[in-house]
Amino acid sequence: MATATNVGKLTFFTYPSCTSCRKAKAWLAENGVNYEERHLFKNPPSVSELLEIAKMTSSGLDELLSTRSQKFKELDMDINDLTVSELLELLSEDPALLKRPILTDGEHLIVGYNQSAMKEFFL
Repeated sequence: MATATNVGKLTFFTYPSCTSCRKAKAWLAENGVNYEERHLFKNPPSVSELLEIAKMTSSGLDELLSTRSQKFKELDMDINDLTVSELLELLSEDPALLKRPILTDGEHLIVGYNQSAMKEFFL
């Protein structure tokens, strides 16, 4: 189990007005976890970063896609018709389609505010 001291550089993809992001940020602060904060809309993950993140998921890009978001509902396409490359490009260009927050140290991944996963990983 990783602790806050032996975790690699942690990247925290966040959006300030996102409730889940604020909860995760507060939890990280309360538990003394250091991280590099990346604003999802000002500095979105690149296609290559998203590919690396997707490799850490248990269910692929579906785990990263915010299917309940208004932005997703406004898409006039069936994402199942897209190639992986096209979907990665779409997510990089429009990070509103990503679930948030995203926490990763390059080896481990937590998508969304998941306090039990955060406890397991950092404490």
